[in-house]
Amino acid sequence: MAWELRNDRPIYVQIVERIQMQIISGVYKPGDKLPSVRELAMEAGVNPNTMQKAFGELERKELIVTIRTSGRVVTEDDAMIEKVKKQFAKEQIKTFLQKMNELGFGIEDTIRLLQNVKEEV
Repeated sequence: MAWELRNDRPIYVQIVERIQMQIISGVYKPGDKLPSVRELAMEAGVNPNTMQKAFGELERKELIVTIRTSGRVVTEDDAMIEKVKKQFAKEQIKTFLQKMNELGFGIEDTIRLLQNVKEEV
């Protein structure tokens, strides 16, 4: 089943984001072996070079490491995973606050609205 990749942003960036999300959400746990470049490229419906570029970026971010005889695995550095998770959460919060501001809600109004919604849930 092909992944849902859009044409509005570079494909490799979308792949990095997807695998990063799978790591920080626990789909892939520290030390888990990742599928090969070819396997994931086939699954995603992309060129293996694109998947290789995404893996290179994930290695640069220190979320995955290459073990010569075993392939690529998720880092066992829990602190690094937590750092990336917090960075991602901050980005989501900033985007949310920007959108709320565009709707005319100040920070205090947004907090009150969040509290109201929390009580409803």
